[in-house]
Amino acid sequence: MAKVMAINAGSSSLKFKLYEMPEEKVICSGIAERIGHDDAIFTLKYQGDKKTEILPIKDHAQAVKLTLDALVKEKIIINFDEIKATGHRVVQGGSYFSHSEVFNKDTEDKIESLIPLAPLHNAANLVGFRAFKTILPDVPAVAVFDTAFHQTMEPQDYIYPVPYEYVEKYGVRRYGAHGTSHLYLSNESFKYLKDVKHPKVISCHIGSGASISAIKDGKCVATTMGLTPLGGIMMGTRTGDIDPSVMKYCCECEHKTVEEMYQIFNKKSGLLGVSGISNDSRDIMAAIENGNKRAELAYQLFVRRIADFIGQYYVRLGGADLIIFSAGIGENSPETRQMVIDEIKEALHVEINDELNKQLKGKEGLISTSKSAIKVAVIPTDEEIMIARDAYNMLLK
Repeated sequence: MAKVMAINAGSSSLKFKLYEMPEEKVICSGIAERIGHDDAIFTLKYQGDKKTEILPIKDHAQAVKLTLDALVKEKIIINFDEIKATGHRVVQGGSYFSHSEVFNKDTEDKIESLIPLAPLHNAANLVGFRAFKTILPDVPAVAVFDTAFHQTMEPQDYIYPVPYEYVEKYGVRRYGAHGTSHLYLSNESFKYLKDVKHPKVISCHIGSGASISAIKDGKCVATTMGLTPLGGIMMGTRTGDIDPSVMKYCCECEHKTVEEMYQIFNKKSGLLGVSGISNDSRDIMAAIENGNKRAELAYQLFVRRIADFIGQYYVRLGGADLIIFSAGIGENSPETRQMVIDEIKEALHVEINDELNKQLKGKEGLISTSKSAIKVAVIPTDEEIMIARDAYNMLLK
């Protein structure tokens, strides 16, 4: 048995789970939020208890020290030496990585070189890794890439119709994201498709950030996110796919630079931009209940984009055996699932059980009826266990 920590570092957060491996038992979990502020929040969950503390956390290094000290203080571990390996989520692996990789100088340098493709994420992922490395210098680590699962796509699925020299010189292409989640969901899908020789799965990771993948025989053939996580379906604050000329036109109208408009497309668009209320689907739903027409329009757009890609991927796969809903909205919003199914049910002959759908919030289960031409399941994703598995298998097994 060995203790392995799975880490997801964001620009102002540090999320973690500590596992007993290979049993895959979650020992504890937690998150440091609002890093860089005097009113940062540190939360630790252990044996059914939840402890929250508000305190200054100036940087990720302090967040890591706070986390490890808390594990000792709560007697979860006796000392830091009990942690035998760490696994770190890295959003962008570019064309370099088709699977997880042990952290070394070369891995670190390549991740750093890819920061322009995921400036908020890769930089933060590296900060988290380096903070752990400072405090646990002798503990080996692996990088687990969100893009790795999508490296099985064919060129016609990932190349953009731009001058090909941009592909060769600058790596301009579709990389996708949420690959660790889609891989987990793909693995879990097999139990629903035991009699299917070549399973075709449409995996919908629908949260504030959202993406859909078309998966055949356990391999990604297409995915919605693009060069960066801005592409694909509309999201909480991101536009998703739009006419590229919208960028130029909006810059001219608003007298803004490309960088300024790019930030607006990333952080102030999507559900937030259209509704003018929030990026949180729960807030949008509440506003719809109160008769807010812009909130209703925002959610209709959101649902329609999801349905459009499900239809596109049904064609790309030559049919589908299973549609999966996962992530924050996909797992916890029966209303959203129903709205998406209503958009595709006539064309794809999909039918779900209303009562089963309403019952499933954060729980796994099949919600399609026996008459449905395609099975529909809710499967809570677990990116952390995928990170822990790779850390254990590559470093300790």
